[in-house]
Amino acid sequence: MKKIILFLLLGMTTVVSAQSNFHLGVDLQTKYVWRGMEMMTENSSPVLFPSVNYSKDGLYIYAMGGYSLNGLYAEVDMGVSYTWKWLTIGVNDYYYPSVTSASDNYFIWDKSNTGHWLEGTITMSPERIPAYLTISNFFYGADKMPNGEQAYSTYVELGGYYDFLDNNRLSLAIGSACNKSCYNGYKRGFGICNVELKYTYNAMVDNSWSIPLNVAFIVNPIYNKPFVNFSTSLAF
Repeated sequence: MKKIILFLLLGMTTVVSAQSNFHLGVDLQTKYVWRGMEMMTENSSPVLFPSVNYSKDGLYIYAMGGYSLNGLYAEVDMGVSYTWKWLTIGVNDYYYPSVTSASDNYFIWDKSNTGHWLEGTITMSPERIPAYLTISNFFYGADKMPNGEQAYSTYVELGGYYDFLDNNRLSLAIGSACNKSCYNGYKRGFGICNVELKYTYNAMVDNSWSIPLNVAFIVNPIYNKPFVNFSTSLAF
C-alpha cells in the first residue's frame, strides 16, 4: 500500500513542471452528502473541499481535503485515474484525520488497523449518450464488517443529464449498495441508497468563466431520509 501512496505523490510532483496541466479548486456543500450517506450526522456544518489536480492525455491525479466550517470534520483524499474514450479506471484513497488531536495515524497501512479506505472504480460514459455507469469497490483498509472481516463495500450508480437553455442542466442519479456495506450499516444486502435530482445553473463571468450553482434533492431510501443541498465550485 505504501507503494500506491508513493506513486500518487510522485505523480503530483510532476505538476511543477507542467503548469498548463495543473489546476486548483475549492468546492462548497451546505450539507455533506456522499452517495446518499450523511457524512456528518451530528453538529452538521457546511464543508469546504480544497483540491489540486494534474491532468494530461487521459491521466488524472488529484489531492483533496474536506473541512467543515465548525472544525468538527476532516477528510484527506488522493487518487489517480486514466480515461480512454468512454472508459475511466481509477483508484482512490480516503482518510479521515482526527480533529481533536495534534497527532494521527496517516502512515499506518496494516490491514487490521489502518484508517485508509482504498477504492477501485470503473466508469463507463458513452460519448454520444448523456449517461454514465459507475461501479466502485472498497478493496482494502478500514471498510470492515462487525466481525472484522473486509466488507468489500460495492456501490453502483447510473446517471444521466439533460442540458437546456444554454447554461442549465437537469441531472438524475440512482445509486445502490450491492452487499452488506458501509452504505447500509453492514446490515442488509442489495438496496437503493441514493436518489439525487439536481439542477445546475452555470453562472457566466465575463463570458469566459462559469461558476456552477447546484441545488439537489436527495433521498436515501435505506434510511428514509431526504436532503436539499446547495453546492458550488471554483476552478483555476
